[in-house]
Amino acid sequence: MRYTMLATITAVTAAALAMPVAGLLGYRQLKRARLTKQLRITTPNGIDESGFVRIGGIDQWVSIRGEDLHNPVILEIHGGPGASNLVFIPRTRSWERHFTIVRWDMRGSGKTFAAAGQAGQGEMSLDRLQQDALEVTEHVRARLGLPKVLLVANSFGTVLGLRLARSHPDLYSAYVGTDQNVIAGERDSSAYHALCDRLRKAGKRKELSAVTAMGPDATAWNAHQWAEHAKIAVTSDPLTFDTMKTVVVRSLWFSPLHTLRGLRACMKGMSFSEQLGPQALAVNEWAEGTAFSLPFFIFQGDSDMLTPPEPARRFFDDVTAPAKEFALIRDASHFASFRHPDQFLDLMLTKVRPAITSEPLAR
Repeated sequence: MRYTMLATITAVTAAALAMPVAGLLGYRQLKRARLTKQLRITTPNGIDESGFVRIGGIDQWVSIRGEDLHNPVILEIHGGPGASNLVFIPRTRSWERHFTIVRWDMRGSGKTFAAAGQAGQGEMSLDRLQQDALEVTEHVRARLGLPKVLLVANSFGTVLGLRLARSHPDLYSAYVGTDQNVIAGERDSSAYHALCDRLRKAGKRKELSAVTAMGPDATAWNAHQWAEHAKIAVTSDPLTFDTMKTVVVRSLWFSPLHTLRGLRACMKGMSFSEQLGPQALAVNEWAEGTAFSLPFFIFQGDSDMLTPPEPARRFFDDVTAPAKEFALIRDASHFASFRHPDQFLDLMLTKVRPAITSEPLAR
């Protein structure tokens, strides 16, 4: 993927949390209590369970939530690398009326990392994560008695998501990518050049010098350059910067599922998982294949500067699939589905759900 979530969070946390510590902690406690009430699932056929499952030889955290087990089941593949989606559950609570959502903290992420620390994560590779995802899929199918689940991947998770969708259409009813990464080695450096143009127009000479020194070939960047590029990209774009402050940092800070110690573990997990970045940048999506044997959807932020919609659209145009659709989420940068969860839900209900079930929509 083209950036690290850790770098973006580090860049904006101080600005987002500009409040006296005592007042901030008190407000956090009240906010978390309100969110805890909102998250309660009380419907007769609902499900709210979470805990550790033995996946790939280590204990990994899996959460299953939804108001009706008759609804389609989503397996989320989160981004980062190392950035759990559990913190976004309050923002996406409305999704759980229409879908049962499985959220899995990959090795190196969130509660999985917090439980065993760095030494307990085992092998950290894309191939290992892909195998883990298949084991999680089999666990969910067995637990809920399903032939297939709906695969929804965001950001870094879309690298894994595309691989899973290509190779296992027998397990997944459809693929949905958002904040879709389309990695093609040196084939596409449009996001890099767009960043240089923004910095040049803004007169940010120091940042432009740093980015220019990196060069456009992301596969040649080291871990420090990768993180620095992310920081500069986020802080140079007002919409992305605002999204980090109002969506990502706030979701982390007020998460009712995480203590302060748990949040520190999440941050450490993101730092630890940065080692996956260079592996992802070595991928070429066209070389891996554009033929998919399941319905294929990409829903991208219309103003995403980190994973721009144009490369995603070019890849989409080359995809062959039984059904496919591309749509833009309005006024959205990266983290489009979490900035505008209602827009994303509308796309899921009007585009995706009809492709995987004949049941009428219930709004």
